[in-house]
Amino acid sequence: MGNPPTVGSHIDAPAAGSLTREMRIDPAGRPFIAGFGVPAVAFALLRRRWLAMPFGAVAVFMTAFFRDPDRSCDQVEAGSDDVLAPADGLVVVAGDPEPGIAPPGEWRQVSIFLSPADVHMNRSPYRGLVTRCDYRPGTFLAAYRDRSSLDNERSEIELVDGDRRIVFRQVVGVLARRIVTRTQVGAHLDTGQRLGLMKFGSRMDVFLPRDCTVVAARGERVRGGETVIARWGDPVPA
Repeated sequence: MGNPPTVGSHIDAPAAGSLTREMRIDPAGRPFIAGFGVPAVAFALLRRRWLAMPFGAVAVFMTAFFRDPDRSCDQVEAGSDDVLAPADGLVVVAGDPEPGIAPPGEWRQVSIFLSPADVHMNRSPYRGLVTRCDYRPGTFLAAYRDRSSLDNERSEIELVDGDRRIVFRQVVGVLARRIVTRTQVGAHLDTGQRLGLMKFGSRMDVFLPRDCTVVAARGERVRGGETVIARWGDPVPA
């Protein structure tokens, strides 16, 4: 497993008071929010609170689920050697790849499990040219299970920047039933750039070359677009 010399490190934030963070709702959530919010309002106007309350509660959950907050990477460029967490969540793999899960070749692996309460906006872990973007239908195993990375519905993206190459996957889980991937072959992604989301609870796998040092640790909670999970070059002393 990879050593975590800088567990919990984040990209440098701007000077105090200079970072403006905005909270938006991803467009993919609007049909879900309206689908429950409109009936909630209608039932409330009809004074049927026992019907309005459950619809309203689901509308609030949908609003929270599809929230898309700004992160440091939206205003501060990440370090040229830094690989950022592609999503919020819990690190379930950090270091050697799970057997039979990684693409062909020699890799290190960082996998992040997203619960329904986490921000589900997905971001590019590194910069580079998208040379492959494959969608593969599959099953809906619990996203924390290792087989979910191979058996579940997923999208796999390959990024190349010079002689550096990263592969990462959006993997849906039991509740998640659809992947939204907003990139394509030939596109150039910046580190931390928004690229899609998964509905509703899922996992992201990042596969890194062996010369890239994993600095995330299993059991660590990370923030997409802010937490450094790996870096090229020698490990930075703690």
